[in-house]
Amino acid sequence: MSIELETPNFPKTVELKEHFRCVLRPLERSDEKQFYDFFQAVPEPEHLFIKHRVSDPKLIHDWCQHIDLGRNFPLLALVANKIVGAATLHQQLAGWKRHIGRVSVLVLPQFRGRGLARAMVGEIVRIARNLGLERVEAEFIGEQDAAIRMFALLGFSNLARFENYVKDMQAVSHDYVLMGLNLKVDEEYAGVGG
Repeated sequence: MSIELETPNFPKTVELKEHFRCVLRPLERSDEKQFYDFFQAVPEPEHLFIKHRVSDPKLIHDWCQHIDLGRNFPLLALVANKIVGAATLHQQLAGWKRHIGRVSVLVLPQFRGRGLARAMVGEIVRIARNLGLERVEAEFIGEQDAAIRMFALLGFSNLARFENYVKDMQAVSHDYVLMGLNLKVDEEYAGVGG
């Protein structure tokens, strides 16, 4: 399936805990300033968990002006037209990991605890399935306990943990955690029980 078949599904309104509603839709070029502002609203200590230097406006400009939804599908959550969360499905279109997508998610602190990250990751997993991917992975540093627990609740399992394997933007070493979710149903068991 092509990513173009997914884009008509958006924008999509989701209702979460406590009647919290937000709109999900892919990143657009016109979101550049708002997307930069979103990353600047993330508390500074959490920037250590982000793989890219999102404080650099040139990086955000590049992301917004060179959108390739087939390679990276950034899904935004908006409340009153303000970006409050972002989840991305990253794909390699060729090579030995072309059947595996990578998922990342980030929600502003004041919008956490309402199920938004879970809903966004669920939507990304749905898209990955529809695209025919066989697996999705998520990467963390060891201190991201809440995120690791949330992904485990969504069915992701621990694939690997390497001590002091990655370095944050301050060059401090952290454990690297890789989690994965198998999206393929074993054909031998497909249709059993129904």
